[in-house]
Amino acid sequence: MSRVFNDMDKQIFSKVAPELKGNTISSGGHNYPFILRPLSHKIAESAEDFRERIERLNAEELDYLVKLALENKEDIRSLEPEDIVTIMELVEQKISAQRMKDLKQHLGIV
Repeated sequence: MSRVFNDMDKQIFSKVAPELKGNTISSGGHNYPFILRPLSHKIAESAEDFRERIERLNAEELDYLVKLALENKEDIRSLEPEDIVTIMELVEQKISAQRMKDLKQHLGIV
């Protein structure tokens, strides 16, 4: 499955990875198919760095990523385990406990 970033994707990616200056091409020369996976595995230097970057997102931007994840268009399952915890905590804080439960259920996380 290949996804081309739309304006919202680019806006979010620029917010969480400003050092890339809007570049959505991986070192392998491919367009990133996801926002969170390269952030978790390549861009963020630590779990704390990942959290700080995701905390920059407002509720609407975070919910957009949740919506994509629920449509299997954003990858959360393959993030570093501590980054998955961060996503769940921030979804609960910024959106709602129900939205977090929906996401956990979709991902098969108990």
